[in-house]
Amino acid sequence: MGYRALIAYERLDASYTLHYSHNGALDYRLKHQLNHETPFGGDHPSQWAHDHYEALQSSTETTPDAYAVDRQSQTPVNPDPIVVGVSLDEIYSEYLDYLHHEAFYAVSQDFEVTTYRTRWLGLEYDAEAVESSETIGNGVLQSVNWRDGDPVDEEYSRGQFQALKDVIGDRVDDGEFALGEARAYMIEKLQTWSHDETEVIGPHDSVES
Repeated sequence: MGYRALIAYERLDASYTLHYSHNGALDYRLKHQLNHETPFGGDHPSQWAHDHYEALQSSTETTPDAYAVDRQSQTPVNPDPIVVGVSLDEIYSEYLDYLHHEAFYAVSQDFEVTTYRTRWLGLEYDAEAVESSETIGNGVLQSVNWRDGDPVDEEYSRGQFQALKDVIGDRVDDGEFALGEARAYMIEKLQTWSHDETEVIGPHDSVES
C-alpha cells in the first residue's frame, strides 16, 4: 500500500514546483526530512539533490522533462517534477487527487514545511443516490497540528470526518441535501471543528447543486 503525497516547493518567482512521493504521507514523515541539505528527503545530503533543487528554483524552463535526472540513489520525494511554475490554486483544483493523495506539503523558500491531510468530499461510498464523484479538485485540505514532533489527533480527526460523511450520505439519500448543499455543509463543519491553529482550505471552484 502506498501513502501517496504531493509536495509543492515555492520558487523564487512565488510559483511552485510540484513533486510526488509514494510513501510521503506515512506518519507525515516528510515534515522532518525536507530541508536545505536534503530538499527531497533522505538521510544524507547530496550535491546532485542540492543542485537539482536550485535549478528548479531559478530556471525559467517550465517543461518537466527538462528537469529529469539520471541518478542512482533514491529519495523519498521524486526529484523529477510533475509540473513547474504553477500556483497553489492550480494545484488544489487540477492536480490534487483528494481520494488517492493522503497528504500535501507546502514548502516555502526558507523550508518552512506546512503539512496537510486530505479530505475527499465524494459520497458514493456513503450515499446510495451518488454513483460517482470527482477525486481531483474535490476535497479539503486540513493542516496537521504537531506536539513533540508527532501529529496530533490523527485517528480522531479521520473518524470524525468519516462519521460526518455517514450522516451526510443518509441525508442525501433522504432527499434533504442536494450534492452541492452536502458538499458545502461538510466544508462548513470542518471549518467549525478546526482549532484556531488548524487551517482548512476548501475548494476554489464554485459549489453546484
